[in-house]
Amino acid sequence: MIVITGAAGFIASVVAGSLNMKGMEDLVLVDDFSKEQKKRNFANKKYRELVDRNVFFEWFDKNHADVDFVVHLGARTDTTEFDWNVFVKLNVNYTETMWSACAKYGIPLVYASSAATYGAGENGYIDSHDIVNRLAPLNPYGRSKNEIDKWILGQRETPPFWAGLKFFNVYGPNEYHKGRMASVILHSFHQINETGHVNLFRSHRPDYKDGLQLRDFIYVKDIASVILFLIDKRPESGLYNLGTGQARSFYDLAANTFRAMDLEPDIRFVDMPLDIRDKYQYFTEAKMDKLRKAGYDKPFTSLEDGVNDYVRNYLVPNKTF
Repeated sequence: MIVITGAAGFIASVVAGSLNMKGMEDLVLVDDFSKEQKKRNFANKKYRELVDRNVFFEWFDKNHADVDFVVHLGARTDTTEFDWNVFVKLNVNYTETMWSACAKYGIPLVYASSAATYGAGENGYIDSHDIVNRLAPLNPYGRSKNEIDKWILGQRETPPFWAGLKFFNVYGPNEYHKGRMASVILHSFHQINETGHVNLFRSHRPDYKDGLQLRDFIYVKDIASVILFLIDKRPESGLYNLGTGQARSFYDLAANTFRAMDLEPDIRFVDMPLDIRDKYQYFTEAKMDKLRKAGYDKPFTSLEDGVNDYVRNYLVPNKTF
């Protein structure tokens, strides 16, 4: 039996669907399932049980002997939320409790960290444990993820296998509910349908031209593929970057969205909102050597292929994964 938290959300619902495609249906999905807008993400999944996140640890105490693996992806991921107490409750405390339970019961654990822990990138984007205490995230979300990483690295009692995955910029099906935090592809798709053009953030740094801010964009299906690899192979425990290792521009992202819709690009620029302007990452690129050395050898989906699949097979027909 595999437990997946955040299962009504974006990445976790794709992980559940990917496990189903491998014939794995003995899943326990954990989340707040009361939100109507997320129900499409788990309506078509095959699973043993739905468990509300607020009572999960009571369930875990009673049923841990049947659990083979925990994939903990549930979290508050809004980078524009500045109430630290929200992140302490949903990200820090919940993950610490999950870790302690998995260590106590001897259950392997994968949990979601984030590339937001790297801040402005002054220490590089290397998933070395040696730099975790030096990292300076730019927002409370990134700080919450880094606090968890630091806490975990200081623990003597550990699950038999664990991996903290530093997700870079994830895009793909099942993110429709994320609002402002959804990928530029989803926003571009809707803008094109409504206005015929796409607005991207203007650069507010002289060393980056408008639209040429660079991020490591990774297709959500690749995230699921790596998690399935970790469940199966269980290499050396630790923190792992999860990007493609190749930074691409937001302009490329938007232009490929137009192409997937069989349209010529019409890209315009607007000022970045003041509330995120001084906390904005202009460049991220994952160093992927560690995961490769752990034995993951599949190629990552190119930006062109990922956007094309997402737009044509999910956004246009309005389908979930």
